[in-house]
Amino acid sequence: MRTYFSAGAILAGVAAVLLAGTAAAHHGWGSYDPSKVITLEGPVLESRYEFPHGEIVMEGQGKRWNVVLAPPSRLSTRGVERDDIAIGKRLKAEGYPSKAVDNEMRAERLTIGGRVFEMR
Repeated sequence: MRTYFSAGAILAGVAAVLLAGTAAAHHGWGSYDPSKVITLEGPVLESRYEFPHGEIVMEGQGKRWNVVLAPPSRLSTRGVERDDIAIGKRLKAEGYPSKAVDNEMRAERLTIGGRVFEMR
């Protein structure tokens, strides 16, 4: 017995697999502890201004931190442009530590060149 699948069914299956992988790879905001506030000040060592959210790596409290930012569309709406978080820029990030990943935080506020930007 032969089984035939339509092109639409195949595309839907491929899309479902890809979306499931993307969702599994992305962590939710519930994995951060809002009862603990971390403040980091220092230079940006790595920078990504891309979806699903921006990220920087910076030195702070004697170690390297991955700082999860808002999506680029929200960063831009709030006034933070790609050059503001470029490698070498000094900034202050305030936010919540990850419950699951060491040295990771979700930024709630950035201070860059004396300007304060709210992420949420």
